[in-house]
Amino acid sequence: MPDMDFSPVDHAIASRRSIRRFLSTPVPAATVEAILDVAARAPSGTNMQPWGGHALAGAAKDALCEAVQAAFDAQDPGHTQEVQYYPDAFFEPYLSRRRAVGWDLYGKLGIAKGDAAKMKAQHRRNFQFFDAPVGLIFTIDRRLATGSWLDYGMFLQNVMTAARGRGLDTCAQAAWTNYHQVIRRVLGLPEEDIVICGMALGYADPDAPENMLVTERAPVRSFMRFGGFI
Repeated sequence: MPDMDFSPVDHAIASRRSIRRFLSTPVPAATVEAILDVAARAPSGTNMQPWGGHALAGAAKDALCEAVQAAFDAQDPGHTQEVQYYPDAFFEPYLSRRRAVGWDLYGKLGIAKGDAAKMKAQHRRNFQFFDAPVGLIFTIDRRLATGSWLDYGMFLQNVMTAARGRGLDTCAQAAWTNYHQVIRRVLGLPEEDIVICGMALGYADPDAPENMLVTERAPVRSFMRFGGFI
């Protein structure tokens, strides 16, 4: 419909970035609830609505961060993902994209190639939600099938888009899944719940160099074929 103004929606989608340093400015519980409430309008097969989790701030967030950071510092190899997120071996074009975003981020932070200590310190910041005032942990019932995981992705995108529409920023974090055992203990998760990801939510620090990273996207004609259009 040519008379409709799509710019606010497009702007919310296009301006979403993975923010890795946040201001301490609090986000009211009512705002977090509104974001999650509208995000739950995401479609799901037979309206199953497979999403769930915990929204944390203040002492509750700090307790989780401290427990997971302690596990990270202990370097226990027993902390692994329940569900594999990445392939066993990366291949093109995915290998090049992965390397590019990694080195672009480290370049913004002044971390030289091979500086393992600084890389580890940056990775550890995942487990304080990059200083965001709100930390979200998302879970799904392990008895559900692949379709519900696909539905969940649409819900997560809605969360990030709704946050942008309110001037907030996010960072979706798969890193939390390695510490699902610690998360389960601290948050009292039932056995049937699998940790899908964490997500930092808050206001981006405008002066942080890592927040200047804008990743590239492949043009649509490189991944989608069109047919039958006039």
